[in-house]
Amino acid sequence: MQQTGDYITKEKRKTLEIELEDLKGPKRKEILVSLEYAKSLGDLSENAEYHQTREDQGKLEERIAKIEQILESSQIFSSNGGDLVEVGSIVVVQKAPTPKGVGEPAESLGEEKTFMIVGSEEADMVTGKISNKSPFGVALFGKKKGESVSFMTPNGIVYYKILSVS
Repeated sequence: MQQTGDYITKEKRKTLEIELEDLKGPKRKEILVSLEYAKSLGDLSENAEYHQTREDQGKLEERIAKIEQILESSQIFSSNGGDLVEVGSIVVVQKAPTPKGVGEPAESLGEEKTFMIVGSEEADMVTGKISNKSPFGVALFGKKKGESVSFMTPNGIVYYKILSVS
């Protein structure tokens, strides 16, 4: 599995396909009806409803194109549950102190945190989903249980120890 590839889960693919179907069907028709109504109001140069509807139409078509591009270029991943961190892996990490001789001594070991490595379309820090293209995802990719990783943040280099990979 390539680290820099575009990946999505089966669930995300299904969600995007449903959204695309809705956008191409009912939403597109809704915009066209609104556009016809706005045109019927007269002078298009000073018709705020017409201009707003055209803007909405542009946003709709942009979203349709984006979803089609994602569906076309992304690969579905499934985690093999191996011992190497890859897309689909669930990784338990713990913040580690700064190694001796590197800057100021850091705080003690942090709490354990669990993350899932996902494609960039599904990344969501709130739910613990880290993009394979993020600095943290790049640092973890290809590593094994027991290894340490580091990556640059706006506040400096951060160190983590991998406690488990599944």
